[in-house]
Amino acid sequence: MSPLRARMIEDMTLAGLAAGTQTVYIQAVRRLAAHYRRSPDQLSEEEVRAYLLGLRQNGAARGTFKVSQYGLRFLYCHTLERVWGLFGEKKDRRSPSEAAASVALG
Repeated sequence: MSPLRARMIEDMTLAGLAAGTQTVYIQAVRRLAAHYRRSPDQLSEEEVRAYLLGLRQNGAARGTFKVSQYGLRFLYCHTLERVWGLFGEKKDRRSPSEAAASVALG
């Protein structure tokens, strides 16, 4: 097992992800690496974006696409701690006053 895979598994365990979720996330990362024949930590944001776009354009089922997207987001945002626009933060759907109240409450 590569150090990167071991680290991702540790991070997913710490995050409380179920064993089944961990398995499909690892498979998503493995497919990305096989596609480019390089370690995922050597890929650029644009390469990952092109890979995801290819999945969508080649008719991947919605569930397959989402699992791939979430698995890769976990790898790049959590394990590798990269800040990529591709995996941008979810927009806060609360009103500004609700958001301010939650910040004030700490």
